[in-house]
Amino acid sequence: MSSSHSQQPGSRRDLALLTLGALGVVYGDIGTSPLYALKEVFHAGHVPVTPDNILGVLSLIFWTMTVIVSLKYVLLILRADNNGEGGLIAMLALATHAVRDRPRLHGVLMMLGMFGTAIFYGDGVITPAISVLSAMEGLEVAAPSLHPFILPLTLLVLTGLFAVQRFGTGGIGRAFGPITLVWFGVLVALGLPHVIEHPAVLVALDPRHAIGFFVGHPLVAFIGLGAVVLCVTGGEALYADMGHFGKKPIRIAWYGFVMPALVVNYFGQGAMLLRDPAAIENPFFMMAPDWAALPLVGLATAATVIASQALITAAFSVTRQAIQLGLLPRMRILHTSVKDLGQIYIPFVNWGLYLFIVLAVALFKSSTNLASAYGIAVTLDMTITTVMTFFVIRHGWKYPLPLCVAATGFFFVIDIAFFASNMLKLFGGGWFPLVIGIGMFTLMLTWRQGRALMSHRLRDDAIELRTFLEAIFVSPPLRVQGTAVFLSSEPDITPNALMHNLKHNKVLHEHNLFVTVRHHDIPWIGFERRITMEPLGHDCWQVTLNFGFKNEPDVPEALKLLQGRGVPLDPMDTSYFLSRDIVMPTLGEGMSLWREKLFANMHRNAAAAADFLSLPTNRVVELGSKVEI
Repeated sequence: MSSSHSQQPGSRRDLALLTLGALGVVYGDIGTSPLYALKEVFHAGHVPVTPDNILGVLSLIFWTMTVIVSLKYVLLILRADNNGEGGLIAMLALATHAVRDRPRLHGVLMMLGMFGTAIFYGDGVITPAISVLSAMEGLEVAAPSLHPFILPLTLLVLTGLFAVQRFGTGGIGRAFGPITLVWFGVLVALGLPHVIEHPAVLVALDPRHAIGFFVGHPLVAFIGLGAVVLCVTGGEALYADMGHFGKKPIRIAWYGFVMPALVVNYFGQGAMLLRDPAAIENPFFMMAPDWAALPLVGLATAATVIASQALITAAFSVTRQAIQLGLLPRMRILHTSVKDLGQIYIPFVNWGLYLFIVLAVALFKSSTNLASAYGIAVTLDMTITTVMTFFVIRHGWKYPLPLCVAATGFFFVIDIAFFASNMLKLFGGGWFPLVIGIGMFTLMLTWRQGRALMSHRLRDDAIELRTFLEAIFVSPPLRVQGTAVFLSSEPDITPNALMHNLKHNKVLHEHNLFVTVRHHDIPWIGFERRITMEPLGHDCWQVTLNFGFKNEPDVPEALKLLQGRGVPLDPMDTSYFLSRDIVMPTLGEGMSLWREKLFANMHRNAAAAADFLSLPTNRVVELGSKVEI
């Protein structure tokens, strides 16, 4: 389907509403970065708070946002839409499709995309933890005696945030934009008076100050890059949320609201530091007058909760897409809205994220310590996105090689520089999100390879469906009223559930559908291409259902498209038969024994297919068999 699924502003009012929505959802993370970014550059890099260094760091922050966000993501990456959708999985689909005639390169890009998707979960743990904790640390500025309450209140806010996920975020989401708009207004209100008082700080807009900072302190500046990257936290969201808002609202929000507000606030912090270097302890909150300290903590907490909510929602969406692409096992997916199919809740992901975030807060205890854990995951994702973009524009868009190398090579060098700097934090905390990412990558790789081995074993033992039907209709079994839907992972082979049903019940329904669900590497597939049907005789049909990775895989709803083709599908007279195969690890050539056992455990604990395929659970019959891998 075309990009009609992405939001397309049809009027000025629609454009304004989408832009306001983009402020809340897309820019929550990067909008709260002034809480901690500038402070951590001086803390983490051990940079002396001198006028030249302040101007150099400000210049570095400004040009980092300009190059990475304004040029790379807003101008270049947003052009790489997959039928209107964005995000690393959409980019992976574009890149692998562009090199589909090169199997080895296709395999390498698939592994790279899987790792980028896996490492996203590591970033998903650190970002909410550092955002909410940095907001709560404002209490210490307002009243130093409140320091002991920072960690408990942080955990309380995070617990409440994850607890309400099961109720859906539709109502909360409508408030995201206005609250975030107020937040960006406050960023300007805090920073502008200091900039007006010390306008000389604006010379940091000159890139020569950033260059001079590197020339004068090359080692310190290189180390400082590991903290400078905090100013672009959430930059990937620009691309990931393109399908929700469209390119134009995202670009208007960035150039018209977000970047100006961030620049004013960062330069306001810098102007204050030029006057009072001791304010580096917490420059964001120290810009505010004393009477505004507590209200500012409340607003900052709301803004960081919104930023965290956007990331949690993205984690649900990415997980569902990964499931439908066969990268993760099926999980229980609950819909929290009858109107918006995109509003989902995945309990396993929700509480898994929560446990790791609580662990991060308890382990690192402060935003400064958490900053040492942040950066490796996000810079890896940035680098992978740049690599994927090269193959899209070179092999998909057929641009000349020199242009492709120049366009992506420039950003690749910058991404690698940031990644190399952040690797210095590996033993100081960077290992934490990396361990999470490697763990998720191992699960994805094991699941994908295990499913391939299992499918291979099933095909080896399978009976061709037409041959089997011809054989049983030589002496047909008793036919019973109703329609049977047999779900099979492979078309044209006899489902185990059919053979078990004939063996144990010795009956066959009047009408039989052999349904295979296919998930494709494009976001949306329309109803006109949703279903293909082939008659097999004796009121039996082979049916294939096609879904994009953003489509809702609702099998009963899709089968309604068969109405008028001679297939009765009365909901009360239709049964769904699933083969619940039990995996038996047998050390072979495919995977090591521990991975075979891991796959068997993942397969055993995967949620029922009825949850994933929206089947009516009261009409599902599960019949099992053992499969050795």
